[in-house]
Amino acid sequence: MEAVFNTAKIMPKGQITIPADIRKKMGLSVGDRLALISDGTRIIIMNPAVYAMDALHATMDGEWEKAGIHSEDDLFDLLSEVREARRSKNESLD
Repeated sequence: MEAVFNTAKIMPKGQITIPADIRKKMGLSVGDRLALISDGTRIIIMNPAVYAMDALHATMDGEWEKAGIHSEDDLFDLLSEVREARRSKNESLD
């Protein structure tokens, strides 16, 4: 994806107008919410859902391996075990 460069002026109340070419490229429209992330030297403006997914990925990094899941088959095996455990628990409550 090609980067788009533009500038915005900060108004007295701290507001900025996102230039039309950037709004179009990001698919933004009136009322949309944005995530603003600062690392101290820059501000990143993102779709909040994308930011949340990035944060989840960072949190979960390496967790699959720790749980012994190295393939899709491992995942399906784990799901089967969890479902069976839930079935057994529900049957014992009856």
